[in-house]
Formats: sequence, C-alpha cells, structure tokens
Amino acid sequence: MAAESMSEGKSKPRLRRWMVTSLAVVVVLIATLVGWTLYQNTYDIREEKVTITGGSVPLQGVLALPEHGDGPFGLVVFVHGDGPVDATHETFYRPVWEAFAKAGYASLSWDKPGVNGAPGNWLDQSMDDRAAETEAAIEWARGRSDIDPSRIGLWGASQAGWVMPKVVNLDPDVAFVIAVGPAINWLQQGEFNTLAELSERNASADEFEKARVDRAKNLDQLARDASFDDLVASGEADGLTEDRWNFIRKNYLSDARADLETVKVPVLLIIGGQDVNVDVADTERVYRELLDSPGQLVVKKYPDATHSIVEKDLEDSELMSALVAVLAPRSIFAPGYLADQTAFLEGIHG
Repeated sequence: MAAESMSEGKSKPRLRRWMVTSLAVVVVLIATLVGWTLYQNTYDIREEKVTITGGSVPLQGVLALPEHGDGPFGLVVFVHGDGPVDATHETFYRPVWEAFAKAGYASLSWDKPGVNGAPGNWLDQSMDDRAAETEAAIEWARGRSDIDPSRIGLWGASQAGWVMPKVVNLDPDVAFVIAVGPAINWLQQGEFNTLAELSERNASADEFEKARVDRAKNLDQLARDASFDDLVASGEADGLTEDRWNFIRKNYLSDARADLETVKVPVLLIIGGQDVNVDVADTERVYRELLDSPGQLVVKKYPDATHSIVEKDLEDSELMSALVAVLAPRSIFAPGYLADQTAFLEGIHG
C-alpha cells in the first residue's frame, strides 16, 4: 500500500505539468491563429467612410485609398451585382481594393439603397436609375483633391453589365471598364441560369418540363405587365415578394448590346468557365463583336472558376470556402484574378 501511495504521489506533479504544458500549447496555437487571421485580414489600404451626395438619395460609402501618399489617385467606382449588397460586399471586395491600390488606384463603393439602413430601396431601381446613381458618385468623386479625374473607371459584376455601358454613354470621361461575369440579355440569362442549375444537379425530365412551363407562365405575366396582386391570384408568385416582382417588371427587357456598341474605352472582360449564372460564351462573343477597336478589349478566362471567380471545388465546399475566406481571403479567388486586374490598371493612362 505504501508503495502504491508513493507512486500516486509522484504521478500527480507529472499530470499537473502535462496539463500546464498542454494548456500553454493550446494558448500559443490560439494566439497564433488569431494573429494570423488578423494579419490576413489587414489590407494595405486606408478606408474612409463617406457620404456620397448628388443623386436621388445620399449614399453610404467607403473610399479605399492606397495606404501611402496624398494622390491624386486614379479611382475605380464599384457597381454591384444583384441583391442587397453592402459597400464591402461582406469584405469580399477588400482584396480587390488592395490589388487596385498597388496600381495607384483608390476604390469607391457604397451600400445599396435600403442596405444597412441606407435611405431608399434598391428594388425600386431600374438599370437607368442605377446608372444615374453611379454617375452621381463619379461627379462627387471628381470634387475631391485626392482623386485624379482623368483616371476614373468602373468595376462591376453580373447585373452591373447592364449598368456600366449606360454610365459610359452618360459620361464620356469615364476612362475604363472592368466587367466580371456580365450578362447580355436579361431573359436569355434567366433561361440559361435555370437550365444550367438543373443540369448541374442532374434534374429529371419532369423537372425540366416544369421549369419550362413555369417560365412560360412567368413571361406571359410580364408581357401583360401583371401586378403582384394578379400574380398572387394566379398562384404563380412562387416565393416572390412584391418588391422583387416590381423590380423584375422594371428590368426584364434589359439588353446590353445597344449601350455596349457605343463604348470606346478600354474594357477588361473577366469570365469563369464554370459560371452557371451567365452564358459566358455568349457574353464573350458579343463583347468581341461590339468592342472591336484595336486593343480595346482584354479578355481573361479562368476555366475552373464560377460566377464569383472562385474555383468551383472551393465554392462547392461550404467549410473550405468559409475557412479560406477567414484565414486567407486573398486566396478565395482564382489564381491570377487579382494580378490580372492590377496589370490592366497599370496599363491605363490618363
């Protein structure tokens, strides 16, 4: 018994030392992880909250300036895609802003009307309204001494493809356009997206037929300019809100061709080969056809990337995409995406 007691007595200090050591290791690992996360989410830019005036409503914005210098800097004005997007796109824009800052450009973005308590409602806007809003932001930026008015251009994704050509036609001094996954025709894009998503999940023939019938009914309602009450009465609301239906009514005839064919500035077209939202082959064909001045159009393709220019394997894994977004946010995008945009901007001269 005495020997057993002595053994137990000796093991207790060892256990305590092991626990203290293990705890210390855990603390160091946590501190390292926190430090790494903070480092990865710290960008070489200076962010300034701004209120952009001059449009139909004041806009709650963020101006991201290069970390050093007083300017004047070139400026990239961000035009959001669809949805209730905030100024940073839930931080998704920050790696892009940093890439632009390396080329000597500031970035300007804002909460869509109604987002984060901003005045207005983005679902009340037509594409012409969005173009007027963007032009007001450009005019506001021209009043700043740290912005070079001869080097102001546009960056936009998806739905912005219907907005940016309108802005260029409103403002002949816009210097360039960066278009990420833009669509050409609203109705064609909707049909492509529906069929592509059904194909991706190996939908049945019955599901394809139901989608065809539902689409035909929806187009008939739009052609008759049906109100939301009419839509509900017909049993075809299918989860739509009144605001969303009215937004579709305003914009479903959107087509970029007429505005695109008058664009004369340099354009960088960025497309992902795994895009199921937009028929990027059609987009590329139309852009090449209409933007035919020598050297005007630069096309960058990322074969394994989705509509967001994130590699498909990564986007398909909710866990991995969340981890990369937090621990290595610059790596969320397809390789070359940030560098290609930096190089394009470095080639722009005022």
